[in-house]
Amino acid sequence: MSQTGRLVMLAEDQLTEYSTDARKIEKLRQKISLSVSPAQQKQVKQELDADLPRNFFDNILLEQRQAVSLPFWGIAGLGLLFGISFTQPVDFVATGLGGAAAIIIQRRGWKLQAKNLVMQALTEIEERTQSVRTASK
Repeated sequence: MSQTGRLVMLAEDQLTEYSTDARKIEKLRQKISLSVSPAQQKQVKQELDADLPRNFFDNILLEQRQAVSLPFWGIAGLGLLFGISFTQPVDFVATGLGGAAAIIIQRRGWKLQAKNLVMQALTEIEERTQSVRTASK
């Protein structure tokens, strides 16, 4: 597994915890500082910077992934409800498609959020390193 993949997995672990973004970044920053050399940090940051998409949909997905996937969860639920109550097997197709779309959206948003968290942590590490260097001069 690459260093970037490992750091994204660390960020995903931080996303599962209920805390503020600042606290998540602080915990992640400590883990990255201890386990990744500065040269590798720069390399990971360059990889993530090239990898993070900058389009309109992904920006919305990064900020509001739950709200984007909510209509698809509703379609899945209505398909299930109508399929059972009206005994229409065709309505179960809506359940499958809506649920699959919602899961894909949630998963993509989760990965984007984890990558963004790693980028923020690496930027914070870089800023702190530069401020320590300027303070010691």
